[in-house]
Amino acid sequence: MTLAAVSDAGPLIHLAEIDALELLAAFDTLLIPETVYAEVETGGIPDGLSDRSYELVDATARPVPSTELDAGERAALAVATDHDVTFLTDDLAAREAASEAGVDVHGSIGIIALGYHRGMLHREQAASLMHALQQETSLFVTRAIVERGIRQLDESHRTDD
Repeated sequence: MTLAAVSDAGPLIHLAEIDALELLAAFDTLLIPETVYAEVETGGIPDGLSDRSYELVDATARPVPSTELDAGERAALAVATDHDVTFLTDDLAAREAASEAGVDVHGSIGIIALGYHRGMLHREQAASLMHALQQETSLFVTRAIVERGIRQLDESHRTDD
């Protein structure tokens, strides 16, 4: 199964904060809108992003109108809609907008879970990274959400673990 996604700045920043950008390789195709790249560049390109395979894309085809989303979130959602790919975001308003638009959406915890399911991590590594997201990054995520992510790892067994 080929997996393609577009990311806003959140997962790029949060995964970098826990040295887990390599998990983006769980996606066969990763798109980053130029607007998102510019946002990330303003704060300093995370170490390791240049080592990842991604394609910079323009999101001018169909802008998403929203007063709750920033320019990068709107651009990434527009790309997700135009290219029919998964939208990666940690922003609640962006997740809700994606769901309303019928776009598949995942955050950093979902990326970690995908890395586990694709054999990039063992269960303990995935759980540890989920906890690190809560404890060591700028992402606001509750313990309940982290625990739910870990339960989902346990409920969906991998054959090689």
